[in-house]
Amino acid sequence: MPTGAQISVIEKRDQLKNVLPIPLYAAPIAPHESALRKFICAPDDHLLIFGPRREPPIACPPTNTPSSIAVLTSVGFRQLEATEYVEAIQKISPDVVVGFADLVLGKPPGYKRRAKMVDRTHAFTTHATENLYGPDISEHSRSNAAYFAPILPLENTEQQIYLEDLETDIRPFLSGLALYESASLSIVPEALGDLPRLLFSGPATPHDLLREISLGADLLTIPFISVASDSGMALNFVFPPPTATEASEPGRPSKPLSFADDLWTPSNATDTNPLDINCTCYACKTHHRAYINHLLNAKEMLAWTLLQIHNHHVMDNFFSGVRQSIERGTFDEDVRIFQETYAPEFPEPTGQGPRLRGYKMPAAAGPGQQRRAPAYGRLDLTAEKFAESQSDVATPDTGAEGLEEHGFAEKV
Repeated sequence: MPTGAQISVIEKRDQLKNVLPIPLYAAPIAPHESALRKFICAPDDHLLIFGPRREPPIACPPTNTPSSIAVLTSVGFRQLEATEYVEAIQKISPDVVVGFADLVLGKPPGYKRRAKMVDRTHAFTTHATENLYGPDISEHSRSNAAYFAPILPLENTEQQIYLEDLETDIRPFLSGLALYESASLSIVPEALGDLPRLLFSGPATPHDLLREISLGADLLTIPFISVASDSGMALNFVFPPPTATEASEPGRPSKPLSFADDLWTPSNATDTNPLDINCTCYACKTHHRAYINHLLNAKEMLAWTLLQIHNHHVMDNFFSGVRQSIERGTFDEDVRIFQETYAPEFPEPTGQGPRLRGYKMPAAAGPGQQRRAPAYGRLDLTAEKFAESQSDVATPDTGAEGLEEHGFAEKV
């Protein structure tokens, strides 16, 4: 049982939590401003999407409850309450909100569990929309965020009541839908068909992206951008694809093009060309392959930063080409040619990426565990080893024979 002094300390700690809020919540803003945008200094033309889980998601040991979902935070696993999430939306004002969904990660849910998923997600969505946009909310307190209601990765019949409620009572509050597998695109009710669809499916290749766009996805998450950057690869594909004449070198038979160039390969060590000669991104305009190859070998984080800048630029151009292709009415034909032009998979990485920390660590990893050892040792450990072996170290007074014994060049 805690003593009086211990109770006093606990009470003071809880009081401090109320007095010292999370810095994001305490950011000074005008009534029309977003605390989230101002806190992270995001440009006005960047869309801020606020969601309860990252993509790809992490399976959390705690299970979801009727009022919360299990999440991984910087201090470990915890339960995120639905009321907390709504309060966060009201305080930080993102542009788009992905609604709470009771998802089972890592294994197929059983029959009873699927029923719980639907009931809980239905309750989460009703609670959030009523508290953010309901008729009892004053005009001053009503959220300006666009709400994307989740559709579960289940059969249509298993969530029929929930879908019907989305079509009727909740429909006035919805700005879009959030889906978790491409198969769900086919079960979107016709009454909700005009809403944009955000798909959390984790496509592995551009071929998967094009397939999901053809099925009706409007917004997609693309984890392979960061995977490629971490692997030291520069994306180099375009849509629509290059013609057969442009794709093949003179005198060589045509073969599928690769999606990316591996900057770890030794041939890049002396290559002063940009990552892509036709690219206009910052990385290509200011640096060359040899420099990024050097950064990778030196384990400098700037290497992965420059690759990420380039890879995002490639994807921006890719989706611009997709939109133009759809407007021209040639999308299906362009997809067919793209499939014939490019290899089915990304090339295998040959180098090692940055060390994994935080959310990149597997959920099963214990506290303090780190994947990928540091590239360089600690200075104090090196100094200790130097002191221990001082007698075996060459000094300024060591002669030619002694230097040779320590591994220096032979005397001539």
